[in-house]
Amino acid sequence: MLYQQSITIVRPGTAADEYGNSKDDWGAGATRTTVEGVNVQPMGGSSEDTEDKQVIVTGWRLYTPRGIDLDLRETDRVEAWGTTMQVVGKVARWPAPGGGVHHVEADLQEVD
Repeated sequence: MLYQQSITIVRPGTAADEYGNSKDDWGAGATRTTVEGVNVQPMGGSSEDTEDKQVIVTGWRLYTPRGIDLDLRETDRVEAWGTTMQVVGKVARWPAPGGGVHHVEADLQEVD
């Protein structure tokens, strides 16, 4: 049952704001890449912030199978199951004995 999930990696394009500065474009300028054969599992449960407004933050961890590298950056977003998650921190590329990548792990965070 592992590694049978599908995700979409969303990488922002760039656009200019009203002052001419570059900013991330998550709309039409973003690129979308579908990836099959990964595993996304809950990690660390959920937490709530009720100070200013009701916010629920849920953690997830993405894994690839052995020998599979993934073009995923800490500035990307991941879509799965109708939700959007942000990559949290660096993407871990675990080295394989003899060279190359053994597998990839990335922490994701969904904010509702």
